[in-house]
Amino acid sequence: MSAEKVNTNLKDNYTPLKTPEVKEKVLITRVDINHLLARVRKQEQKDNFTNLVFLGLFLTLVLVSGVILSL
Repeated sequence: MSAEKVNTNLKDNYTPLKTPEVKEKVLITRVDINHLLARVRKQEQKDNFTNLVFLGLFLTLVLVSGVILSL
């Protein structure tokens, strides 16, 4: 057995963890409905474009597969 003493008092070596304080700033501003509607329309246009691209890729895949299988 070793003659070393094991430090059983580990609480002295560590500092307690604290949660950082979060200061919330409340901003009261008016919301323009036209800006929100424009943002929604732009997102819908982007989604429609993405859907059309995937539809085009799918139709191209079907067309190429049909040509390969017909030979």
